Amino acid sequence: MNDYPDTSFLCAFYRKQDNTAEALAYRRSMTEPLCVTTLLVFEFRQAIRLQVWLHSQDKTKGYSQSEADQMLGDWESDIAAGHVTLIPTDVDAVLRMAEHLSDKHTALTGNRTLDILHIATAKHLSAKNFLSFDARQKKLAKAAGLKTPL
Repeated sequence: MNDYPDTSFLCAFYRKQDNTAEALAYRRSMTEPLCVTTLLVFEFRQAIRLQVWLHSQDKTKGYSQSEADQMLGDWESDIAAGHVTLIPTDVDAVLRMAEHLSDKHTALTGNRTLDILHIATAKHLSAKNFLSFDARQKKLAKAAGLKTPL
């Protein structure tokens, strides 16, 4: 596996945002399916649900249920077509890696739990590249030895 994405990449890929053109171009350059784990799938779906709730509270924030349904429909279609592949992980190994990354970096860089878990997952899966538009997460990914081509 060459590339492991985070939620910012998936959101940019499945909904028009500032980074969408870059996400689409990078995805077109990939020669293998986009590999994801159950943790990433959960965070992606949760992020969409949160945006729907935000929109229900204030129509200038988040996005509508119909946009969310479109995103999730496109996501499911890509899974069915084999463009996205769910891969298993050893959760204990990922947590050990995450603990190591947290111990070494969080006090200096302020990393968030799920960000550390995604980077630990990428390392556990021997990914070469970490796909993210989050500057702090990219900094940690580089410190962990991953390339951040975006």
